[in-house]
Amino acid sequence: MNSFDIKHNRNHTRSVKWDSLDRTFQANDIIPLWIADMDFKSPEAVNEALIERAKHGIYGYTIVDEDITDPIVKWIHQHHHWRIDSNWLSFSPSVVASIAMSVQAFTNPGDNILIQTPVYTPFFKIIKDHERNLITSSLIDNQGHFEMDFDDLEDKFKNQNITALLFCSPHNPVGRVWTKDELTRLANLCLQYDVLILSDEIHCDLIYEGHHHIPIASLSKEIAHQTITYMAPSKTFNMAGLQASYSIIENDTLRRKQEFALQKSGHKQLNTMGNMALEAVYKNGHTWLQDLLSLLTQHKNYVIDTFNREVPEIRIIEPEGTYLLWMDCSKLGFSSLELQKFMIQKAKVGLNSGIAYGEEGSQFMRMNIACHTDTLKTAVNQIIYAINHYKENK
Repeated sequence: MNSFDIKHNRNHTRSVKWDSLDRTFQANDIIPLWIADMDFKSPEAVNEALIERAKHGIYGYTIVDEDITDPIVKWIHQHHHWRIDSNWLSFSPSVVASIAMSVQAFTNPGDNILIQTPVYTPFFKIIKDHERNLITSSLIDNQGHFEMDFDDLEDKFKNQNITALLFCSPHNPVGRVWTKDELTRLANLCLQYDVLILSDEIHCDLIYEGHHHIPIASLSKEIAHQTITYMAPSKTFNMAGLQASYSIIENDTLRRKQEFALQKSGHKQLNTMGNMALEAVYKNGHTWLQDLLSLLTQHKNYVIDTFNREVPEIRIIEPEGTYLLWMDCSKLGFSSLELQKFMIQKAKVGLNSGIAYGEEGSQFMRMNIACHTDTLKTAVNQIIYAINHYKENK
């Protein structure tokens, strides 16, 4: 039996996704398809490595050595065609922590930082919490294909003194995998207007057939010199709770500043188990990832085809990457709050509300399809039933 065929019970494991439904949705009788972790076991190599390490029974301070860095370097070259040096790596417990440290290290209170909305919700909080000014540039919805608004970007780079761009690639929540032409055009604007690129590429391994993730820093030496790239195995291999991430920073000056900020905040050292998991997945995770992508492709196609056939009022933006679906529910005619309540109270599913990703998402919901097939089908059928019932009684 394929490991993805097994339905795991995650209740009472202190799972944010499953054990905080009351707190998050004020209901506990719903199917959770929200926060971005998966309902699948990590690769067996991870579990074996952790069990073997636990047998030792001593959990003192641990180091990152070449047995960890070499597999990362090899993985990035094999999967993303980018040759990096292990000396460019800087480690921290999470991508969000690293981004926060970069904002502290490379910008000042009152500086303008730009994001492209709708976008990953912590971007807003990091910028505001550090007393930087949030500048937004809306992505263009071109008949279900989201694109960057380069004219708007250049106008804001030129006239609003943007210090840094907090960039999402692949994009969460719209699922875009940016092309080389798009990335090059964006990078050249950043070079022209001296905008530091803070590139969150945590979903880089979760790419559907026909698309290819290109790290923006891999485009040229000049661009790499002005870019900090954030990656982690947490989304790819469902190990966010092990808290292990890394930044790739070719620029020595930037890397030293980032390392100092991490050390000053106490975020520089990885935990023992995170160390072990990093090594295990980058050495042994290839086949597991291919099997995962095959299943996610089936799930993505199932949801899109089923909604197109049964409830065309919901438009699914077909993702090029990630296991997240961006659902346009505007034809239902609900306000953002009404849409949230409808999904919880009538459809009995827990999704992420689109408004959290920016005003552009007010009529959207985000669905996590990285769950057991039966769970996904039940949730989809509940949404369809709720919408049809609503239409009949409208």
